[in-house]
Amino acid sequence: MSRQGMGAKVRRFPRVTAFAPGAALAAALALAACGSTPTPTFDLSAPTAFAARGAGEGQLVVVTPTALAALDTERILVEPTPGQITYLPDAQWSDRLTALLQARTIQAFENGSKLRRVARPGDGIQPDYQLNLDIRTFGVKVTAGAPEAVVELSAKVIGVTAGKILAARVFSARVPVTAMNGAGATAALDTASNKVLTDVVIWASSRF
Repeated sequence: MSRQGMGAKVRRFPRVTAFAPGAALAAALALAACGSTPTPTFDLSAPTAFAARGAGEGQLVVVTPTALAALDTERILVEPTPGQITYLPDAQWSDRLTALLQARTIQAFENGSKLRRVARPGDGIQPDYQLNLDIRTFGVKVTAGAPEAVVELSAKVIGVTAGKILAARVFSARVPVTAMNGAGATAALDTASNKVLTDVVIWASSRF
């Protein structure tokens, strides 16, 4: 053996442990789960403390409201300036706004109307009347630095047999937002929504 070979030092490298692909994927998912935070979810309520008059015997169906794509979502819309659209980063509705508003409208009729003959299309009834809602605005608008919850609905009562619009009206409400976060914005929107739905039920019930 040469002198160079006898005097040379042997370098030792750290041992590398191989992981199975499945184990690596599981570890990555576990780390991702630890770092993710669920988005806080909020609901709308249906108004209860009111009474609507109606003497007819007609049955009503409430169809799913129509809305632009910016509103037909679980996200909560904010307009920081006129014409600009964004969403609250820390909050979402419990369902798409159109489906959620349909459910709360039906509950509002059941809570406040003496008729209580309200259903969804496809519930197996032959309706006499149909309520169409279009969501014009449902979000927070910032005007002169002051945020407001703004809800505006266009409502039409349609006579199914006659096939024509019997009555139409636009309803709106504005409520100040005390805190620009999920809890503050949704509380103000819920208050505005309750006012609008109360007015819609009282107005529509008198048409039956």
